[in-house]
Amino acid sequence: MNRLSVVDEIFLHRHRGFGLPVVMQGLWRSDDTVDLPLLISLHDALAGGPLGRRVVRSRVPGARPRFEPSVESRPLHYPTAPIPDDGILAWADAQAEVDVDPERHPGWALTAAPLAGGGTVVSLVCSHVLVDARGLLDAVTDGLAGTVEAPSAERTSDVRDAVDLIRRVGRGLRGVRYSPASGDGPAPRRVTARPVTALLDIDAARWDRAAEADGGTPNALFLAVGAGIARRAGVPSPVRIAVPVDSRNAGTAANGVTTTEVVVGPTDSPARIREAAREAYRRPPEGAPHGIPDEILQLVPDRLAARLAAGAGERDVLCSNIGPIPQSLETFGPHRTVGFAARAMHPGLPAPRATTSTHLSAYLCRLGGHYTLSLVALDTDRFPDAATLRVYADAELADRGLEARPW
Repeated sequence: MNRLSVVDEIFLHRHRGFGLPVVMQGLWRSDDTVDLPLLISLHDALAGGPLGRRVVRSRVPGARPRFEPSVESRPLHYPTAPIPDDGILAWADAQAEVDVDPERHPGWALTAAPLAGGGTVVSLVCSHVLVDARGLLDAVTDGLAGTVEAPSAERTSDVRDAVDLIRRVGRGLRGVRYSPASGDGPAPRRVTARPVTALLDIDAARWDRAAEADGGTPNALFLAVGAGIARRAGVPSPVRIAVPVDSRNAGTAANGVTTTEVVVGPTDSPARIREAAREAYRRPPEGAPHGIPDEILQLVPDRLAARLAAGAGERDVLCSNIGPIPQSLETFGPHRTVGFAARAMHPGLPAPRATTSTHLSAYLCRLGGHYTLSLVALDTDRFPDAATLRVYADAELADRGLEARPW
């Protein structure tokens, strides 16, 4: 399907200043120097794959925007001057400050830098309109393997799409009584500064043992750690956690996730959190607010759609477990991957209309013998700087017998 889904359009609105802008970033570290020809080859492959798309609006009222193939891309940036090994985080944050609105610019950017102590760090940033975290991994996997499939150029009739969408919304509105927002969720705050971040590697065997000792799972421990860091920063208990759920069977062209909620109290063990998460995954995915059909957001003007969708899926904390990195990415071409992180970042902050209810976002993935925990703190009143974020994270991990090694 080459039409934007409701979720795709929400992320597109955010590029235009209606809410918190979001991009995806994947970070690779190799233990030796990545050759420039390999990066050029990957750059060319990405341009011909799912990242090589642009958003085009229809002139037919009611027809959804569509994806069209586009080979336009930002140039590969790979300077020869190395960055210090303790400067990776600052470098990575700087790479995320790029405008990848796929309606106005290329929707992705590939950069790399050599490390002073040896090795290379690579950053791929792309619009969340184009792909989610799993889609980003798939794009790089196929790009390195030379198995990229060009995005579909099939174009359905705009008139037919408009008629179908209006019919779906009309059927969905039958018998639906408008229910205003309850107002019991966390109040949105204006984002007044760039986020504070951390990238932490943790021994996987110790993490798994800590989870099993309390009757939980690695994912339940992840939720417990995310909630614990937030509590240490002063977020009131119980902590409400937004958890993305894979929904790729929905047939969307870009974002294959919905959101559910897990509530974590201060005394909840990983075992109890495991059961709470299991119940949350069984609940129906969240739809549009106010009891109206999701697709109505694609029929109303952008400004109104953004207002209706404001805060959708947001909670005190976001915990996104990306899972094990595909075996194919344990090497970056011929180079051994010694570190990988994936996270959502927020370029262009502070922005006039950027608000969020989320204090902290956490992302977890596993590569070989370690987990990488990526933290992005949007509440700079509670997390004023990286040192404070690290203090809370280190203390929470230490209480669970864990130790982190920062990037």
